[in-house]
Amino acid sequence: MDQALAENPGTRRQRSARRGGAIVSPLVVPYIRRNIPTYDILSEENLERIEAVADRILAEIGIEFRDDPAALELWRKAGAEIAGLRVRFPKGMLREILSSAPATFTQHARNPANNVEIGGNAVVFSPAYGSPFVMDLDKGRRYGTIDDFRNLIKLAQSSPWLHHSGGTICEPVDVPVNKRHLDMVYSHIKYSDRAFMGSVTAEERAEESIQMARILFGTDFVDRNCVILGNVNVNSPLVWDGTMTKALRAYARANQAAVIVPFILGGAMGPVTNAGAIAQSLAETMAGCALTQLERRGAPVIFGNFLSSMSLRSGSPTFGTPEPAIGSMVIGQLARRLKLPLRCAGNFSNSKLPDAQAMQEGVMSMMSAVHCGANFILHSAGFVDGLLAMSYEKFVMDADFCGALHSYLAGVVVDDNTLAMDAFEEVGPGNHFLGSAHTMRNYQTAFWDSSLSDNEPFEKWSEAGSTDMATRANARWKKTLAEYEAPPLDIAIDEALLDYVERTKRAKPDAWY
Repeated sequence: MDQALAENPGTRRQRSARRGGAIVSPLVVPYIRRNIPTYDILSEENLERIEAVADRILAEIGIEFRDDPAALELWRKAGAEIAGLRVRFPKGMLREILSSAPATFTQHARNPANNVEIGGNAVVFSPAYGSPFVMDLDKGRRYGTIDDFRNLIKLAQSSPWLHHSGGTICEPVDVPVNKRHLDMVYSHIKYSDRAFMGSVTAEERAEESIQMARILFGTDFVDRNCVILGNVNVNSPLVWDGTMTKALRAYARANQAAVIVPFILGGAMGPVTNAGAIAQSLAETMAGCALTQLERRGAPVIFGNFLSSMSLRSGSPTFGTPEPAIGSMVIGQLARRLKLPLRCAGNFSNSKLPDAQAMQEGVMSMMSAVHCGANFILHSAGFVDGLLAMSYEKFVMDADFCGALHSYLAGVVVDDNTLAMDAFEEVGPGNHFLGSAHTMRNYQTAFWDSSLSDNEPFEKWSEAGSTDMATRANARWKKTLAEYEAPPLDIAIDEALLDYVERTKRAKPDAWY
């Protein structure tokens, strides 16, 4: 791999900051090491009750596996009861199968300095995923294009507070459905040197995404290491369809990580009550995670979850509400009992604009992800309109909030320096600490400094145009894209990827379905 790729982008940013005379943050890291405890809200007795209901769902009701005879055969060989498409699982069977899944693993990036650890006390922030629309304050809401897709990758790459390039940051609807995954994976590789996700919308698209990762990293390296993730969803309630199971098996077969995610709208795809939805989610996720281990024992897998509520007056999904947020705390406890890495919650909002509603709902759900112990937090930036749209402005605002969470998750350091006894001795009663040696020694790293918030006096803010944060974010994303520089990519690898994309596209007609 090109020697230039070994340079940490964080190092480049810090050098740039020093040249500009700005405060240098020590928080530019490839991922976060959590230094605060998780928030465990349920007792052992209540956790066992939820697990018991999940076990009954699995054993008595079962889960359908549709359009994937190979998955049914794997379950048959493992000892499950098969009746048509319905699979029932003896109590304890899935937990035994899941014992082979790693509790932590590394996803490698093309810049090794940006490798991320997933599991344990590691926390990885990744952009939002799956929106068909994009929006900004200038052009409004519109269908996403490949140019929007690339712009959002560039914004993520440029942020020191995001750790992962993500996956389908928006749907590029100007590219045929059966070929857009090739352009998306290539764009992640070309415009970011962080870890990324591949396609899951068909088995062959998953395999082609993995093949592009092999071109980038080498076949042997990919067989031994995780370099790409695939995010697969259960068709709740209690159905795994063949599109998803074939994709998750493709990732597992290649020793790559599948993220297993039920998407449960309480009152629609699951019970309206939190405990019942959590039990359903546990059953569905365990089944998907276990299937990866039947495909390839020891393959990395992430225990995922997406609880949400709905308006029972209109039937519309609601996001950023308190019930799913507190439910995420329980999901965290259950995932830790299974010793699996966790993807849970994110920065969710139903707001149609990057406004106060967007940030209120986003903070509610994002803090639940932080406190429930999530390791891989998809949807960390950009999510508006119930995930139907990616907002350029909210992307920048959310990334800034992720910066604050770096400091929050660092907790409180207690040592001789932070206890500051020398500062008390120097300053004494009635004086200020501004010019003390302790302050001068620590001022560059003492506080997180938002790049978007306005902390100036009212008069100065007014004279500067009285802008709100969304307006400032609009200027920021434009400036970021104007100044963006692509991370270097080995020319031979780039040519090989482009050749593969072109040959694969030529081999099939366009499909727009």
